Amino acid sequence: MSSGVLTVVAIIRVQPDHLEEIGAGLRGLIEPTLQEEGCINYDLHQDREDPTLFVFHENWTSEELLDRHLESDHIKAFQAIADGKLEADVRRMDKI
Repeated sequence: MSSGVLTVVAIIRVQPDHLEEIGAGLRGLIEPTLQEEGCINYDLHQDREDPTLFVFHENWTSEELLDRHLESDHIKAFQAIADGKLEADVRRMDKI
């Protein structure tokens, strides 16, 4: 049974020659996202052994508010600079 909270796990692999730029861009998403309606948490992690590997762990109050986040100006701006510089596997999950 789901808790009603939508969890997102995004596994992001950055091309090594773009690590500094994309890492800064990922960190820059945190503050504006935490201000968004429906955002419970928006936690970014970086692998200790492989600095090109990042994981976002997010919780949202609804699918609608998550979708609104994905259309936000800061996400669109990041997508423009990140195009072709990373690979991402994004999963929407329910806590059980």
